[in-house]
Amino acid sequence: MLSLIGLATILLIVIMLLRGKMTPIIALVIIPLVAALVAGFDIIEIGGFFDEGIDRVINVVIMFIFAILYFGIMQDAGLFDPIIDRMIAISRGNVIAVAVATVLIAAVAHLDGSGASTFLITIPALLPLYKRLNMNPYLLLLLVGTSASVLNMLPWAGPLGRTAAVLGMDATELWRPLIPLQIIGLFVLIGLAVLLGIREKRRIAKLDPTAIAETAAAQEAEIKADDQTKKKDRSLARPKLLWVNLLITLALIGLLVWGEIPAGFVFMIALGVALPLNYPKVKDQMERIKAHAPNALLMASIILAAGAFLGILGGTGMLDALAEDIVKVLPAFAVPYLHLIIGVFGVPFELVLNTDAYYFALLPVVEQIVTGYGVDSVTAAYALIIGNIIGTFVSPFAPALWLALGLAGLEMGKHIRYSLFWVWGYSLVLFIIAIFMGIIVI
Repeated sequence: MLSLIGLATILLIVIMLLRGKMTPIIALVIIPLVAALVAGFDIIEIGGFFDEGIDRVINVVIMFIFAILYFGIMQDAGLFDPIIDRMIAISRGNVIAVAVATVLIAAVAHLDGSGASTFLITIPALLPLYKRLNMNPYLLLLLVGTSASVLNMLPWAGPLGRTAAVLGMDATELWRPLIPLQIIGLFVLIGLAVLLGIREKRRIAKLDPTAIAETAAAQEAEIKADDQTKKKDRSLARPKLLWVNLLITLALIGLLVWGEIPAGFVFMIALGVALPLNYPKVKDQMERIKAHAPNALLMASIILAAGAFLGILGGTGMLDALAEDIVKVLPAFAVPYLHLIIGVFGVPFELVLNTDAYYFALLPVVEQIVTGYGVDSVTAAYALIIGNIIGTFVSPFAPALWLALGLAGLEMGKHIRYSLFWVWGYSLVLFIIAIFMGIIVI
């Protein structure tokens, strides 16, 4: 009975999230609460499960709030602008160099872990260049999205925070083994950008020169108009504090990698130093906090709701019962490798499950099943993360992707058709590399 109620709870949450009938916060709190009442638990017992669930995620919540505030302020202060501007200047006129620069610029832009800000920085800056060189704008979206997905393994980005909440561990502890994979992944992606750049160069060479000449003037006028209307507000930039901000950020990352100080405390200290340094007036400080607080509080509230969901499903025994019954149904040979199977198909899963459904509904069940066969929880989590995370920005359930499509004037269907093959292939390469590195243990 518990198994059926647990399955119905998870399916109902997934359906509500996919159809947009409920926000994640409401779905992750109300549906498990009703399910627990139906299963015969009273409100006092459910309150105890809630406390246990919140205890598992509170450190992740603290880290998210202060990480999003810190990196938002670094974006405002213009920490990453010189790097991005320099790469754009170097790559002008060379199709292959532009493709490689796109990967690097997106990686720098995504250091704050926000997909929306990444697309807001990269697309207005690079789209005119792509138009001038007659490059396919869908290539821009593919490279920016894939590069951002590699950086999405940062602990203050969404997936690792969600996974840490599920496993009840610190997000930075989960992240440290992934750092070498991120570095290798970026090098592999640069290689892919070179190949796609060569392919794009050949495509451009086959275009009708007359047609190119006819559109050149119109494109140039459009680019000039874009430059005038989309100029970034520089009033918040602090170019004189560039090196100081860089040193603070490097020290912050060093402390996170060291891992002896809680990540949330590290971000609190960094924010406490950087905010008054860049914006001495209290009024300006409050304005910067207000500007980035909505993103910070939204993610924090989702993680807290997920803590309630996981606490209730775990405390009532629904998760254990569901895992035991799924094992009975699945072919015996496949069960110990379920995490690997789900990981391999992680990118296609992005087309049918949103991030919350994947990490809060699918991951706990898979982890519960395979750990019964001696698979380590962290290995199971890495398989699902690495297999899925590269497909983040090819999914129609990613709100930031819709922003990107709007900025570039592109269509979702064409983007999926153009990018899915490359994104899934790259994801599988990264999955294999992770196995050879021992991050995913078979």
